[in-house]
Amino acid sequence: MKKLILTGGGSAGHAVPNAALIPALAKKYDLAYIGSGGIEREIVAPFGIPFIKIGCVKFVRGALFQNFAIPFRLAESIRQARRALETLKADGVFSKGGYVALPVVYAAAKLGIPALTHESDLTPGLANRLIAKKCRAVLTAFPETAEYFKNGVYAGAPVRNRLFGKDKVAALAKYGFTGKKPVLLALGGGSGSTALNGALRAALPALLPHFDILHLCGKGKESPSSAGYVCVGFEQDMASAYAAADLALSRAGAGAAFELLALQKPALFIPLENRRSRGDQVKNAEYFRARGLAHLLREQDLTPETLAAALLRLQNDPHIRGALASRAPTAGNERILSEIDALMQS
Repeated sequence: MKKLILTGGGSAGHAVPNAALIPALAKKYDLAYIGSGGIEREIVAPFGIPFIKIGCVKFVRGALFQNFAIPFRLAESIRQARRALETLKADGVFSKGGYVALPVVYAAAKLGIPALTHESDLTPGLANRLIAKKCRAVLTAFPETAEYFKNGVYAGAPVRNRLFGKDKVAALAKYGFTGKKPVLLALGGGSGSTALNGALRAALPALLPHFDILHLCGKGKESPSSAGYVCVGFEQDMASAYAAADLALSRAGAGAAFELLALQKPALFIPLENRRSRGDQVKNAEYFRARGLAHLLREQDLTPETLAAALLRLQNDPHIRGALASRAPTAGNERILSEIDALMQS
């Protein structure tokens, strides 16, 4: 059985898509994961595949002096990745981007090991732009993104198959909801969002007459649950969380966005915006809003009052559910898996 190395990390958005592919890949290949030891280790752990930690460097936007040492630290990271690939006897590499992918793909190129990478966002991340020429192809979640690369191939986004088909009645019961009110699922990204958490909690008096609320707030950011409001730091069973939900409040990272759309959940996106963000979430959210598939509230306009009003508009939108039923993007797992098969057979 050939050895396929998965990589990608720095955030859940780079690791969860790999997790979506692991069940199918494990039937064909001997898998291992090379990562930074961050959240991707937690995401991969349930699959029981070997995890190899290497040192990584991250470009910090808006912090010039922190970036001076990058060339020296990157060289060491590439050496560590090369040793890991040699020890594992890798036959191929599949990358989901993020700063950990850079040394792994560079090391693979030095060793003559073929690699693929996948870009989930509308505009490519820095790591994927840097490793694109070292890869057989850059697979993309958005059709338009493939045009950024000479070797770009539109494939769609990987989505976890286990999220589909969960029983709604059982999911409601898990969280203690009766089903008499629509359920709002609030997501703040893998580590939670202070801005979304604060605005949502302040808006509870205005929202609870209309919704039951399942709030996934991030580890260590929990607040007490109350009637109609369930707060969970981290939910491993996202299939139940999605099944219980009638609509969602979320950041606009590509992973969460594509999952919500594939599940046809009306969503209000509040994209991350700060000086250390490259603006990818804003562009993702604007793309889906322009196609009538989601609503958008900019973080600069976020208050408890604007949040409550935006969520009520979403719930009462007469068109969005029809748009999702007819035009929502579908999972790209099948195409991505076929591209990986072609890589491993080369």
